[in-house]
Amino acid sequence: MDITLYNTLTRSKEPFAPIAAGKVGLYTCGPTVYSDAHIGNFRTYVFEDILKRVLLWAGYDVRHVLNVTDVGHLTSDADEGEDKMIVGARREGKGVWELAQAHWDTFRNDMRRLNILEPTVWCRATDHIPEQIDLVRTLEEKGYTYEIAGNGIYFDTSKFPDYAKFARLDIAGLQAGARVKMAEGKRNPTDFALWKFSPADKQRQMEWPSPWGVGFPGWHVECSAMAVKHLGERLDIHCGGIDHVHVHHTNEVAQVECALGHKWVNVWLHGEFLTFAKADGQGDEKMAKSDEDFLTVDRLIERGYEPLAYRLLLLGAHYRQQLAFTWEAMDAAASALAKLTRAVIELKRQCDAPGEPIDACLGEFHAAMTDDLNMPRCLAAMWGLLKDTDHPKADVYATLLEMDKVLGLGIEAMEDAAAKLDADSIAEIEALIAERAAAKKDKNFARADEIRDSLAASGIVLEDSPAGTTWRKQ
Repeated sequence: MDITLYNTLTRSKEPFAPIAAGKVGLYTCGPTVYSDAHIGNFRTYVFEDILKRVLLWAGYDVRHVLNVTDVGHLTSDADEGEDKMIVGARREGKGVWELAQAHWDTFRNDMRRLNILEPTVWCRATDHIPEQIDLVRTLEEKGYTYEIAGNGIYFDTSKFPDYAKFARLDIAGLQAGARVKMAEGKRNPTDFALWKFSPADKQRQMEWPSPWGVGFPGWHVECSAMAVKHLGERLDIHCGGIDHVHVHHTNEVAQVECALGHKWVNVWLHGEFLTFAKADGQGDEKMAKSDEDFLTVDRLIERGYEPLAYRLLLLGAHYRQQLAFTWEAMDAAASALAKLTRAVIELKRQCDAPGEPIDACLGEFHAAMTDDLNMPRCLAAMWGLLKDTDHPKADVYATLLEMDKVLGLGIEAMEDAAAKLDADSIAEIEALIAERAAAKKDKNFARADEIRDSLAASGIVLEDSPAGTTWRKQ
């Protein structure tokens, strides 16, 4: 099956060709576990999950490596400030190891809620310190590094002529800006830390001995060292968020290709931002963990949404397009998921024997998913299938199950949540619905809204129509 992907390296869509026939080495940048991941972060992880599912459906043996940054990511991507893990531990009153484990556990639970497949290999940066030291030593031996006393070991980007190529950087402009202010000791504004020295006046909770002194690795080193260890010196696909292009992934390319002496990654894929309306109403901005009220999967659940409604929302936009998050959009996604669930339940009731996938219906789906992961078109194919009246219901259901291998909406597990309720609970819900109808008739809208909100807090969603009010359990 031919798959076309947009390669950030060439800024074009290209047919995917693996390095080894039938196998794919996939590296995806993972969470920095100083805090919980927010739903903007998970837009990237869902896009990468779709990529992986498409590769698996195409028959590839996918070795997926995902890192856990639990050391070395400073508060500025320019290698300034404190380690984010130290800041997070101080904020939460925990040790850094306890902090890392807690937020990694939450991340994995959120992955399960969003039906994101587990990686083949989880890589914690703190488990790969020797590999990171070896990478820095190799770069030192080849003459690409220099030391800033009391600071650390830095990569000299001027010695890599293609440094600006990946992100199309304006190095001359950066040099001009640097004349005003640049960190003391740095030779070039784009130089970055490979190994940071621990402060002499205090002991860190995460530090290791090295040939250059006690310290800790830079953020960019960890991904490179772990990817090479677990996937080899030539990599099929490397993914991340669009914000990684100009700093993190540019630095990865520089250090690895200088260390190895050849091209490292064949295909780079990057997902666009999830944006949110600014507080002043003047446009949109991406969500960041520094935002006081950033949204997590838990917070979506607290507001009555199923996590898979959020996944469905994400599937409605191409991964290379920015997506604006609104609560109205979440409501629409929740309604669409409920509609899909009802359709699936009805199909199951009408299936008296296993069916066969409908090739003609899958053809449109295949064409969309292999065209740079075009999920909006895939969803259109799915909704079109549900309107199909020409094929046996069992075949329609079997086709849905095939589509869900990529969509990841949990179609096989969908069931009528209301069926789990006992008779007394159902009678109580219906009595409240009747009371609400009477309140609306008497123009007591405050009471009607109170009943709706009370039911919503219990996971019961009301849907009004000219024919009356129906309900469903989230």
